Amino acid sequence: MRMNLLYACLSCHNKLINIFEYPRKVRLMSTHVPPQILGVPITLPDRPSPVDVIAPRTDRGVWSGLSDDITGALLARGQACAATPAPPLLARDLCAFTRDGDRAGFEAKYFARRRRLNGLAMAALAEGTPCWGPDLADAAWQICEETGWQLPAHNAHIRGGVRAPLPDPDRPVVDLFAAETAAQLAVLAASAGDLLEACAPTITARIMREVDIRVITPYLTEKIWWMGDLDGPTNNWTVWCTQNVMLAALCLPIEPARRHSVLVRAIASLDTFLREYPDDGACDEGAMYYRHAGLCLWGALHLLEQIAPQDVARVWRHPKIRNIAAYIEAVHIADRTYVNFADCPALNPRCTLREVLFAQATRNDRLRDFACRDAGADGWDDLPDEINLWYRALQALHGSMLDAPLPPAPPKRDAWYPSVGLLVARDDVFTLAVKTGHNDDSHNHNDTGSVILYRGARPVLIDVGVGTYTARTFSPDRYQIWTMQSSWHNLPGFGGVMQQAGREFAARDVCVRRDHQIAEIEMELAEAWPKAARLHGYHRRVALEKNRRVVIEDRYDCDLPAELSLMFAEPPQITSHGLVLPRLATITIEGAGKIRLDHRPCVGDARLEHSWPEGVWRAVIPVQGTRLCLTIN
Repeated sequence: MRMNLLYACLSCHNKLINIFEYPRKVRLMSTHVPPQILGVPITLPDRPSPVDVIAPRTDRGVWSGLSDDITGALLARGQACAATPAPPLLARDLCAFTRDGDRAGFEAKYFARRRRLNGLAMAALAEGTPCWGPDLADAAWQICEETGWQLPAHNAHIRGGVRAPLPDPDRPVVDLFAAETAAQLAVLAASAGDLLEACAPTITARIMREVDIRVITPYLTEKIWWMGDLDGPTNNWTVWCTQNVMLAALCLPIEPARRHSVLVRAIASLDTFLREYPDDGACDEGAMYYRHAGLCLWGALHLLEQIAPQDVARVWRHPKIRNIAAYIEAVHIADRTYVNFADCPALNPRCTLREVLFAQATRNDRLRDFACRDAGADGWDDLPDEINLWYRALQALHGSMLDAPLPPAPPKRDAWYPSVGLLVARDDVFTLAVKTGHNDDSHNHNDTGSVILYRGARPVLIDVGVGTYTARTFSPDRYQIWTMQSSWHNLPGFGGVMQQAGREFAARDVCVRRDHQIAEIEMELAEAWPKAARLHGYHRRVALEKNRRVVIEDRYDCDLPAELSLMFAEPPQITSHGLVLPRLATITIEGAGKIRLDHRPCVGDARLEHSWPEGVWRAVIPVQGTRLCLTIN
């Protein structure tokens, strides 16, 4: 019923609506994939109707029910956005990526426009008065006027293709943020179309036209690499883009047969993604990308549930879906810190209410309580940095979830993810993470065998993470970046030879032991290095002896001199017995030569500086003999 509002806004502009009829000259490519997810058939109506993904602004019973605190925060954010002009997007900004590899300059302006629109939209929904209409219509119009919605860093039609300097309006690229923008404008038109039309008649038709031309038509007429079963494995792009294309198709009054085709394709992509995803639910891209992989999977299934509720109810119960949901709690360390191998930063945003909703869908009380506890740790958050309008609306509409009292935090638990070779072990003092696996993960670093150790929320041994993305980050030069190299992880080098990238550079003979007294992992690591390392054998054992100590024992059979690197967030003190981190940890080292320290500032790289404002320190420890043992207590 609520969708009639948007239809009414367009009723006097029929000549503009014709672009949303099924294109007679375009033959849709067949997906040749049955509509099922993990073996569960998904029965779709032949002519699915639009869905109210959020209540429209005219439903004052919903929006007036927000708490005074939430409403006040949304109005304050809207006022700040109204007072801040949208930044211009210039050709020189777009060309910066292909010219000198810079992403940050353009993306700061691009995302600022979308955050500004969201701030205005949420204020308009919360208050219900027409005063927000002019600024909101202007913000939507500016985005419609952009030549392309894809980022310059993604401006190619094939995976890893050469990026064009400028977008081609006649051949749009459906990347992560073209799909995000389509979803944002579609949710806006569906929820506040009357307000937009009152200020700028026909603007909702313009929004629909741009969403159709830039996203929906390419989605239905092309086989895009991230859809799956085309060009390499799926990754977070698959569910991230799919969720947002679904949002656009379900919010806007496109022809029902086209909506049906979008859903069939979406189901095929979701099924491919899940077939490739490991049964244990591990996200090899890390905690940060869980928010774009696991949570976008929740979003896509939640949307599909509005169309086929009984079928999707069966999908929610699948063990793999439950494991994917639970991953984020398993890799949480404390506060905003997470186990952060690959391109994941050490410090991550707090949970949102999407994690809570995912927990509810999979009936995971432990995850629900963790997500509520974390999401409310600093009070309710309006997600000002979020560019997805749907997420921000969900955060407001479900804000009362944070009001309920929560039970005490449950005992900490260990986790073993064999698909990626990740062990997470805990006691009352330490959180230990060890990565085995191989060097061909998505967003890979050459870090097979590396270790992360925290005492409470304070880091003892760190994974540096990744710097601000540039053209070099996803190029053949990726492993010339220091943060990607094994010598800047808690790993040895042999005569200066480091690990290499590739699935063949892997841990072997991995053995895990876990009980209430110890969590221990052993592995053979010689094959993680190339032949140039002249390494005949390298055995590593890492053990958390519960509530006693951590032991890292390395045994080497090598022709070249070995040096172990250890990474710290604060300068360790060198002693006659090893290293000391004052008021944090003592590291006793057996079998070491003279230790030397390096300091690497992170100033100038916003991403690294966020996690490590003082920079990072590396202790380089020459190995004397064939055994090196670290005892941390």
